[in-house]
Amino acid sequence: MQEITGELWDFFGKPLHVICITTNGFVKKDGTGVMGRGCANEARFRVPGIAKSLGNHIALHGNHVGFIGPDVLAFPVKHAWYEPADPKLIEQSVEELRREAVLTPHVTYVLPRPGCGNGRLSWDQVRPLLFGLPDNVHVITWE
Repeated sequence: MQEITGELWDFFGKPLHVICITTNGFVKKDGTGVMGRGCANEARFRVPGIAKSLGNHIALHGNHVGFIGPDVLAFPVKHAWYEPADPKLIEQSVEELRREAVLTPHVTYVLPRPGCGNGRLSWDQVRPLLFGLPDNVHVITWE
């Protein structure tokens, strides 16, 4: 894992880059995933159909890491949108992202600090959970 400073969306569409969107496992009655805050909300406006793609992904695979758009990976941090982020779920997502990143070392994965902000966890709580990630995973912050 490498820590970087910048804007997540500067990497969207950049060759050999995948952006990771922090998500929750809640699917609405219309089949779309809830993407109401943070980078997930930004994704709704930047990637057409991504909320439906997230809902389909959750319906098929559960609340797990997976591709939900072109070069966009869901990274679950919450079970439901109204709950705080779950450190155990973050650990699960870290392991799933680690496996993906190890299989594709030529790809750079850009992940915002998961569970911080709308997830109500501090970076001091979350940072130790990320230590198993390889160097092609960049954790980005705007500070």
